[in-house]
Amino acid sequence: MSQEVRGVIAPGKDEPVRVETVVVPDPGPGEAVVRVQACGVCHTDLHYKQGGISDEYPFLLGHEAAGVVESVGAGTTEVEPGDFVILNWRAVCGQCRACRRGRPWYCFDTHNARQAMTLAGSGTELSPALGIGAFAEKTLVAAGQCTKVDPDVSPAVAGLLGCGVMAGIGAAVNTGQVGRGDTVAVIGCGGVGDAAVVGARLAGASRVIAVDIDGRKLTQAESMGATHTVDSSATDPVEAIRELTGGFGADVVIEAVGRPETYEQAFYARDLAGTVVLVGVPTPEMRLELPLLDVFGRGGSLKSSWYGDCLPSRDFPMLIDLHRQGRLDLEKFVTERIALDEVEQAFDRMHAGDVLRSVVVF
Repeated sequence: MSQEVRGVIAPGKDEPVRVETVVVPDPGPGEAVVRVQACGVCHTDLHYKQGGISDEYPFLLGHEAAGVVESVGAGTTEVEPGDFVILNWRAVCGQCRACRRGRPWYCFDTHNARQAMTLAGSGTELSPALGIGAFAEKTLVAAGQCTKVDPDVSPAVAGLLGCGVMAGIGAAVNTGQVGRGDTVAVIGCGGVGDAAVVGARLAGASRVIAVDIDGRKLTQAESMGATHTVDSSATDPVEAIRELTGGFGADVVIEAVGRPETYEQAFYARDLAGTVVLVGVPTPEMRLELPLLDVFGRGGSLKSSWYGDCLPSRDFPMLIDLHRQGRLDLEKFVTERIALDEVEQAFDRMHAGDVLRSVVVF
């Protein structure tokens, strides 16, 4: 029998979000209903609200979440009721050419729940953010979007692995393949950038250079493990990074902004044969122009990082274990805990750079 819950809806482009009654159907085959315990306010949700992802309004926002499986549909084997899970937005198919090649983190046929959640009364179908829609007391997802982890960890920190923290750590560890003794520069020190700083240190980088135009964010990056900072509002970041690396540039540069000008900085701030990782999300109209001779002549790798190239079933439990061992302080990423009806104000604080992460706690 379907259930009615409260959820945060983005009704139209740049319109204020509002709390509405959402109808959550019973799970069908391969689906699960999850009682959400916490969900982070991610910049991607703001992109949805602003129309930067698609125009399939209304959206049910929220995707960086953890909770408890309440019920599952027929044939579901991944999880069972009572499991504490982190939700992910790339449930792998196991059958596409990437999965068959043993690279499921590149799965080309990821999937979500088949049934739609709807607005109570009108029956309007909702588009769940990243196939999750977790700014709601309960949500319907594909069972493969649920990754079981140790229930002893706080939902407010566990949920952060569902998107931003995983994207940043994975950009350093999985995509950038940072090694022991490497020098890493991170351009853009919001939640994802700070997670990249943390990931670089976890991977053994000897030097991590944080770059941003906001002094508050640079201070935060230092608390996450950055060894050097560059205020790019006052200094050319390319020259600063070269000066800090003996004139050579960094082994790995992680661009966590998603803009052509910062990507160009990352390109020229790396050492010869170095690696650039783009984890910042650009908007559809952005274009990049680089001299092809420089692309050829500098060598190395130019990579994009999808979700930190993570495999949730492998990476989420590992990072939770590191957190419980005291080696990964996820609590540092949580600036504030808020109620469901405070999401619009949380967007304002995030846009102003006043918070690292606001987390809705149910």
